[in-house]
Amino acid sequence: MTNKEKALALIGTFASGDTKAAALLLAEGYIQHNLSYGTGRDAFISSVEYLASAPVKTTVKNIRAFEDGDKVFLQTVYNFAGAGEQVAFDIFRFDEEGKIAEHWDNLASVVAPNPSNHTQIDGYMAVEDIDKTEENRTLVKNFLVDVMQGKHPEKTASYFDGNKYIQHNISIADGLSGLGAALETMAKQGIQMIYDRTHMVLAEGNFVLGVSEGTFGGVPTSYYDLWRIENGKIAEHWDVMETIADSSTWKNSNGKF
Repeated sequence: MTNKEKALALIGTFASGDTKAAALLLAEGYIQHNLSYGTGRDAFISSVEYLASAPVKTTVKNIRAFEDGDKVFLQTVYNFAGAGEQVAFDIFRFDEEGKIAEHWDNLASVVAPNPSNHTQIDGYMAVEDIDKTEENRTLVKNFLVDVMQGKHPEKTASYFDGNKYIQHNISIADGLSGLGAALETMAKQGIQMIYDRTHMVLAEGNFVLGVSEGTFGGVPTSYYDLWRIENGKIAEHWDVMETIADSSTWKNSNGKF
């Protein structure tokens, strides 16, 4: 199995309840960054057992899967024990023995299409331009600093092909015009979307995932942004924002990032 296949098999155990498969895929010292769950292989297996015992079956539908070095990153729709559909980005790190050793994620409820009638998961699917992976990673790294962290906002237009920008954020319409209008509306409401720090930038071909930390309306927030790059410009965007829970509620001490 490839690492991508292993990651997909692991999330599949939430639906199948196959604890033996989960145990084979996970490193004993598995590190969990989802703050709602305990860390370690046994804690993951306990979660699989719990879901298997629930009266409503868990569903797992992977949308996109990517691989970057020792990490696999996935975009998936879950419905855990009938609690409601959630769209998620998962990141799995593999150790030298090919076991899944560490996990990060962001989850948010599935909602109605955005002002441009795009959902949180539809859009372009094909992984292309593998030879441009590092070029595209660098583009997004710079974009996160210049634009999202606000270091050089005057460069914003240079990252896009005019107003051609497909947006899957639940509240924002297509184009730079849509982004500008949304930011203006938030400003009028006294809401600031602030990116303070980038923790990871993962890439495969024309798709790049940025993991960032900041605040939204003054509340600590984790930002997972997936961008598709076309001809050296940002062409499409998906995201999941998640409020970072107060440390008093954490089920592990590994931190969100």
